[in-house]
Amino acid sequence: MIQAIFIAAEPKAKQQAVNEIDVIAHKGIIGDRNFDQHHWHGQNITLIESENIDNFNRHHQQNISLQDTRRNLITKGVRLNQLIGKEFHIGQAKLIGTELCEPCHSLSQTLTTGHVSQQQVLDAFTGKAGIRATILTSGSITVDMPIVVT
Repeated sequence: MIQAIFIAAEPKAKQQAVNEIDVIAHKGIIGDRNFDQHHWHGQNITLIESENIDNFNRHHQQNISLQDTRRNLITKGVRLNQLIGKEFHIGQAKLIGTELCEPCHSLSQTLTTGHVSQQQVLDAFTGKAGIRATILTSGSITVDMPIVVT
């Protein structure tokens, strides 16, 4: 299920929570910083499990928010890593999981605090930072929609 949706109009802009997005096949999310950006090689939406954010907060005594990971879709109850190479639907939008979205330098910098080092962030989110997906068919995605593997 989609728990939350975030977009940012500009690359370094703070992400904004929205209840609905329109996605365009092979281009991305209308209004998002990565819309129609060819440097992502068609991987135009990111997802992360809320359970992994919760586990990080619990294990490291932190309180990062859902948007701090800078992923577009926050999911609940879905093992995203199992969607790599598989097609799935969210509403009428059809996507395919393309690769793990491993933690990067900017994520580790964002989540580093006086109590958690960059290396601890990288270690905590390796294999748990979500996935990149390619949008195969256009549609709308709203909070609370299920993710259905086809």
